[in-house]
Amino acid sequence: MRINLPTWLTLFRIALLPVMVVVFYWPFRGHNITAAIVFVLAAITDWFDGYLARRLNMTSAFGAFLDPVADKLMVAVTLFLLVESHRGGWPGIVMAVTAAVIVGREISISALREWMAEIGMSATVKVAFVGKLKTVMQMIALVVLIVQHDAETLRLYHVGEVLLVIAGILTIWSGLHYLRAAWPMLRGEKGPFAPNKSDV
Repeated sequence: MRINLPTWLTLFRIALLPVMVVVFYWPFRGHNITAAIVFVLAAITDWFDGYLARRLNMTSAFGAFLDPVADKLMVAVTLFLLVESHRGGWPGIVMAVTAAVIVGREISISALREWMAEIGMSATVKVAFVGKLKTVMQMIALVVLIVQHDAETLRLYHVGEVLLVIAGILTIWSGLHYLRAAWPMLRGEKGPFAPNKSDV
């Protein structure tokens, strides 16, 4: 199998994850800023590999499979780091619940898309604007939280928490959007599981 440039960028994004984890916990001055830079670099490769794949017509089945996996890993690993290092009390509970909602939604929608692809209806659950907005909000919130998690002052940490809650709300909204689009197939009203006229 020949790996093209966009797929190499996706693999590079996955390779950055353990680097971010090490830097996140390594107690040197400015480690939080460095971890945020690694995260932003990974996010840039997420945009750039898709751009190159479309622009240079370098799409591949392996790349199409790997890209969303890398995206989900990047968000999930970062959320796990932040939840583990978060202060206790209600803010910690809200952070943990929001992280669980985001990761749970990503797993559920990925499974839904896989099932829709198997029945030849993948276009029904294509990415919507609210899904893109959710992703942007997640990235901004995570960058703020990474930078602030070990800062001398937490003046922006609560901003990051609020942004992440907003991202969680958008996550639920976008998930319901995809579920509504796929609902006729899930109920067997359309697609290969729809009843024949003789069955109704």
